[in-house]
Amino acid sequence: MSITRLAALGHEEPTLLPLARRLLTVAESGLPSMLLPGGEAFAFTMAGRRTAAGSWTLERRGTSTRYAAITALGVRFLPEDRQRAVLGGRTAEEFTGLLIESLPGVTNLGDAALIAWAAAETGHPKLSDALARVDALDEDGRPQYTVEAAWVLSAMAAARSTVDVERRFSAVRDRLLRARVGDSPLFPHATGPGLVPWYRAHVACFADQTYPLQALARAHASGDGDPEALAASEACAARICELQGDGGQWWWHYDARTGQVVEGYPVYSVHQHAMAPTALFDLTDAGGGDFGPAIRKGLRWMTDAPELAAHPEPLILDELGVTWRKVYRGDPKKAVRAARGLSTRVAPGLRLKTLDRVYRPLSVDRECRPYEFGWMLYAWQGGLI
Repeated sequence: MSITRLAALGHEEPTLLPLARRLLTVAESGLPSMLLPGGEAFAFTMAGRRTAAGSWTLERRGTSTRYAAITALGVRFLPEDRQRAVLGGRTAEEFTGLLIESLPGVTNLGDAALIAWAAAETGHPKLSDALARVDALDEDGRPQYTVEAAWVLSAMAAARSTVDVERRFSAVRDRLLRARVGDSPLFPHATGPGLVPWYRAHVACFADQTYPLQALARAHASGDGDPEALAASEACAARICELQGDGGQWWWHYDARTGQVVEGYPVYSVHQHAMAPTALFDLTDAGGGDFGPAIRKGLRWMTDAPELAAHPEPLILDELGVTWRKVYRGDPKKAVRAARGLSTRVAPGLRLKTLDRVYRPLSVDRECRPYEFGWMLYAWQGGLI
């Protein structure tokens, strides 16, 4: 599948093919340094630090179970020798086995769902154990964060051909579809009340769109077809593509009620090179439309971000094996997002345009997280067909 996606990129926009290959090389070269000593876990982030000589060095900070699972999902598409080079001598299946062993101590539904998804896609023999942990954490009738609910559905869709998950599959599929507000094609931040404060319950992020549209597309492709799921996925995809910035930006916060942008920044590198491509590619593979132009427009932002035109700074650092995380406003305590979230609660569509002039998006967040490369590998090396 990697040949098909990359070949299509080369055919439609030849100048972008070297960029995609460059990014994939950066991902493979950078991930091993994100693996913690012992090779059993990945860091939460690699933080950039400026040296006295003016160059950049990286510092590992924290650990993340979900980032490790996402990395396994992407790495599994590499040849075995390259899997082992990234995962400290282990294959993606073997590394997933370590994550399954850790499940008794996993209390977060999203983490468990990603491990189960990785277990299904790597063909791990303890897939049933992973799904059992998901079931234990996913209480019937309890609202969940939309991203985590989407990961549960993706895990079920991936496992569907191996184990009997039909009862749970139908329930989690219906939960995701019911979460939408009115006629809006976008998804909210949670599948029900109680998880998000009232004053920002209408605000949803980009991840709240890509993971559900991907999950519903995969649900449609996993069985005999699900036109309702496919239609919901396509409607969401069409809307975020319609809202995409002139410079290819995938915006960050949306009003789930109206389908409008609440606040565009930060713009995250992972959205540009990985999360939007993997979701939209999977939708196309499942029988949806062609979102190639939007994918290519977003990818181009990685080397041509208009926000940095006046003060150029590369977002791809080949020698360090990282892509810097985001371009943001640098406003104290995320004031713009807070103001726009509150104002659009009472007046949908209100922009407070003065904030754009006061807090311009000129800052770069100089860190990189392993899941960014996991999804990048998944986007460009993976596929449903």
